[in-house]
Amino acid sequence: MSCRFLVAGLFLAVLATSPAAPAAGQTRDGAPEGWTAPRTPWGDPDLQGQWNSQTSTPLERPLEGRLSETDTLSPEEAQAIEAANREAFDLPPREGSVGNYNAFWRDVGTALTRTSLIVDPPDGRIPPLSAEGEARIAAERAERSRRGPATSPDTYSDLSQWTRCISRGWNGIGSWYSSNYQIFQAPGYVVVYQELIHEPRIIPLDGRPHAHESIRQWLGDSRGRWEGDTLVVETTNFTPKTNFRGSRDALHLTERYTRLDDDTLDYRFTIDDPHTFQRPWTVVRPMNRITDRVSIFEYACHEGNYAMEGILAGARAEERER
Repeated sequence: MSCRFLVAGLFLAVLATSPAAPAAGQTRDGAPEGWTAPRTPWGDPDLQGQWNSQTSTPLERPLEGRLSETDTLSPEEAQAIEAANREAFDLPPREGSVGNYNAFWRDVGTALTRTSLIVDPPDGRIPPLSAEGEARIAAERAERSRRGPATSPDTYSDLSQWTRCISRGWNGIGSWYSSNYQIFQAPGYVVVYQELIHEPRIIPLDGRPHAHESIRQWLGDSRGRWEGDTLVVETTNFTPKTNFRGSRDALHLTERYTRLDDDTLDYRFTIDDPHTFQRPWTVVRPMNRITDRVSIFEYACHEGNYAMEGILAGARAEERER
C-alpha cells in the first residue's frame, strides 16, 4: 500500500503550491460575470479535466459543538476549521499508534461555509433508517457479533473491499487523501475515473436502458443525460456486497455535475433507497481543478500490501491473550 501513499504525497506537494479555492463559490450561482461554460468539439458541456473534492466539512452536521448551532459559517470560520483539521494530523500519535500518517499525506482541502455536506434534509443529517433497514442492519450486526468483536476480524471477508484492494466502490464523499477524479468525454459517453483503486465508470448518454437487473456491479450501472449544462447520471444495479451508509443493492443514485467556472464543478448526489432510509437525502460538494501538469498516479494497492496478513494475525494474537 505504500505506493498509494506516495501518490497522495505527490498530489499534496503540487496542490500546496496552488492557490486555495475560495470558501464561496459553492453554489450554482457563483459563475463569474460574463463567463460561458466551455463546450466540446461536438457541442456538449465540457467537464473534462482532473478534479479534487477534499474538504473538512463533515458529511453530517454534528450534534454538539459550534457546527451544531448553525447551518452556515463565515469564510473565516470555515478556513480556521480547515486549517485546524489539517494541523490535527501532525499531533503526536495516540497511544498504541505508530503515527504513520501526518498532514503530508492529506490532500489540500476546500473550506466550505456550510456545516454539513448534506443539504437535504435541512437538518444536515442522514435520515433515520426505515423499519426494513433497521431490521436488516440489526440482523447483520447480530450475525457478526457471534464471531467476536467488530474490531477483531474473523476472516478476510470481515474486512472491507477497499482494504482487500478489490474495489473502493462508488463513494461520492471522497477520502482524506487521493480524493482525485479525472473526467473524459467522447461523443455519446462520459468517463469518471477515480484515483482510489483506479476504477472508471463509463457512462453512456444515448438513452439506452439499464442492464438487466441480474447484472450487478461494484460501481453500479450508470446512464447519463444532459439537462441544460448539467450532466445527470442515474446509477442502479449495485452488487449486494455494496455498503454505502447501510445501503445495499437497492441503492438508486442520482448525480449532477455542473461547471461553475474554469476551475470548479458543482457536484451533488441524491441517495434514494426506501429499503434502508425513511426518505432520500442529498449531498453537495465542490470539485476543484487540479492543474500544473499533475496526473492521476498509479494506485498500487496490492504491491507490498501486508495489511491483510497483519490485521488477521493481530486479531488472532489478541484472542490468544484473552
